Formats: sequence, C-alpha cells, structure tokens
Amino acid sequence: MKLYDGGRAPNPRRVTVFLKEKGIEVEFVPVDMGSFGHKSPEITSKNPLQRLPILELDDGTILCESVAICRYFEEIQPDPPLFGIDAKDKALVEMWNRRAELSFFAAVAAAFRHLHPAMREWEVPQVPEWGEANKPKVLDFLRFLDGELATREFIAGPRYTIADITAMIAFEFMKPAKITCPEELTHVWRWYKAVHQRPSAAL
Repeated sequence: MKLYDGGRAPNPRRVTVFLKEKGIEVEFVPVDMGSFGHKSPEITSKNPLQRLPILELDDGTILCESVAICRYFEEIQPDPPLFGIDAKDKALVEMWNRRAELSFFAAVAAAFRHLHPAMREWEVPQVPEWGEANKPKVLDFLRFLDGELATREFIAGPRYTIADITAMIAFEFMKPAKITCPEELTHVWRWYKAVHQRPSAAL
C-alpha cells in the first residue's frame, strides 16, 4: 500500500503520528503541497477533492480523510488501541475526537486559512472577518478543555487516543494561526507538553 503524504500539513500529520504510535510502516509518497502538488492530475485522479492524505491499498482501493485512514489501520492492527477498548470507551473516544475536530481543529484552521497571507491562493475568497470570529472559539474550547483535563491525564480518559492526536495537531496549528493558549490554562499545558514529548510527535 502507499500513503500519499503532505508532510507537516495538519491532516497528513495526524495519520503520520497515528502510524508511529502503532509502529506501522508503509510506503510514503511525498507530495509537495507548497507547489500545489495535491492539485496535480495524479492526485486529482485519486481524490477529486484534491486533499491529502490518500491511502492506496494493494487492491487499488483509495481511502481518503485522515480519521478513515486511521480507522483502517486500527482494524488491521488493533494494538495499541487508539480508538478505545470497549463499547463505552470507543464512544467516549469518538465523542472527544469529534469535539476536538469540530470545536478546536476546525476553528484554528478557519483562523489560519482566512487570515494568513500565504493562504490567499488556497482559500478563495479569504474572509478575514470569519478568521477573526474563530479565534475566540478556539480560546473558549481551550478553557472548557482545561476544566476537563483537571480530572484525567488524556483527552478521552486515562489512555492516549486519536483524540489526543487531533487535539495536539490543532494546538500546534495555533502558532501559524497566531493564537496563543493562555498560561493560566495549566491543565492544557501539562497535557500538551506530555503528548508533544512522545516519540510519535517528533517531526
């Protein structure tokens, strides 16, 4: 199988971290998103939405979307479990991963895509007002998360899961989006420093 990878871009990086946590090695096909390699005829033929990452299985099946790709690897190699261990745990992981995606990751992405000058050719049209409107949403979620992390080590419970991967990538993405996590959110900072120090997080 082949993984068409976009390097340090947030969604490809989610899969890269997931694979490292699993100890799975696949053939990587690097795609230079900076030169719009994701819009090439080859990539477009595999994913008409022109987004990365893309997993091409040996039988020719194409899987897109980061979480879908991660779920595939979870099924073929269940250990360590990153989507939960039983019905309740899996539901909690799904709940927190969705919260991290919809209320955190998406808001950071909107701020970055609609405010950063380098994104003018990517986000057409850029709507600066929408970018600014998402910054407070990020901070509101971080305050909510800080209260949750006061009672547990990781996002979805006592174990590291895909929810931590999603939230970590979103947290890292705050820097180019020019959003700063308040220092008083000590539980968020404790969590981030811990997940950022895992070998899987190394760039």
